[in-house]
Amino acid sequence: MQLIAFKTSQICLHMSVAFAVAYAFTGSLAVGGVAAVVEPICNVTLMPLHDKLWERMRQRRQSAKQPPEAVASTPLEAVATAA
Repeated sequence: MQLIAFKTSQICLHMSVAFAVAYAFTGSLAVGGVAAVVEPICNVTLMPLHDKLWERMRQRRQSAKQPPEAVASTPLEAVATAA
């Protein structure tokens, strides 16, 4: 229940900010209303892509920090131990 309240609060905040900014710039209730609807849809669509990109970058940084001998010797040690 708390998660639902949190997500609802987030959505309302996004929509309110989008409306307020668009209205402040244009003075139009219609433009503010459209921005309040379109902005959260764009966020919902793009955020998973953003998160995947950052996760991929984190994994690349992590693998680059690993010493080459540790990466190369791990499978051989597993084979030797299994035998």
